[in-house]
Amino acid sequence: MAFALSNTAVSSSAFGTHGTIPARHSPEADNLSPALAWQGAPEGAKSFAVICHDPDAPLIQNGTYGFVHWLLYNLPASTSELAEGTDKGTAGVNDFGEQNYGGPMPPEGHGVHHYYFWVLALDTGLDLPPGLKLHELLDKVEPHLLGMNRLVGTYQRD
Repeated sequence: MAFALSNTAVSSSAFGTHGTIPARHSPEADNLSPALAWQGAPEGAKSFAVICHDPDAPLIQNGTYGFVHWLLYNLPASTSELAEGTDKGTAGVNDFGEQNYGGPMPPEGHGVHHYYFWVLALDTGLDLPPGLKLHELLDKVEPHLLGMNRLVGTYQRD
């Protein structure tokens, strides 16, 4: 198992590396998942999972920290991009308690938060049920992880 960065390049047409995530992708506006794309997945990748996590959020639970905004899995190996507001894959439960994307919404006056959009490449196609929480998803994918990488965006509420 390799919880280590791979050479996979993750990008978005909505924001650049460490760039500001547009309000369109937050609950302050349309709350649509941003378009994501990746290339250079590890050889042998048979499926992908996507996680969006805010490590700056003041929340500690299940032995982890931060806030989970999006869990998406059961993405076939043929997937190399997700359109804005995608309906591809199977959704897990985010820390809003919802089974979909929940955009950036740091507490007012809490400063800039960083949002990590992780793409995980797996060595098999998993048929995982909808509604997994982060720790459940990681338990299932860890033995199959070939590599991962991320795109980091920022968001701040005044």
